[in-house]
Amino acid sequence: MVTHIYPIAKEILSKGQDLALLFARLVLAYGFYNPAMNKWADIHAIAEWFGTLGIPFPTLNAYMAASTELLGVVLLTLGLLTRLIALPLIVVMIVAIITVHLPHGFPAGENGFEIPLYYMLFLSIFASFGAGKFSLDHLIFGKEK
Repeated sequence: MVTHIYPIAKEILSKGQDLALLFARLVLAYGFYNPAMNKWADIHAIAEWFGTLGIPFPTLNAYMAASTELLGVVLLTLGLLTRLIALPLIVVMIVAIITVHLPHGFPAGENGFEIPLYYMLFLSIFASFGAGKFSLDHLIFGKEK
């Protein structure tokens, strides 16, 4: 029975793949928006904080993290160069997990690494599968496989 139902379900549900990628990109872009804007609102305080976390070259890294996140918001929203921006955003999430979230454990409610891990998973999906049909990547580069 399941062997008959599964192909039908797959055919129907796979039609929503591009829409799911669009919504996931927009939600993730929104998730990066506030942290990016907060960093830019007081970049010098962020640089000082980075220094207390032991991050080398804290001012440079504050600007790099804020720039990467803000560029990520724009590119994810547009679906432009999605595979490429996913990689530096993954690096930002790895650094955030190691320097800020890991000591708090997993739960998001305790400032753990749960949310940055989810972001990394979404970003790895975009790095692997691309932005989908509803993107500038699709318009410029054509259908990705």
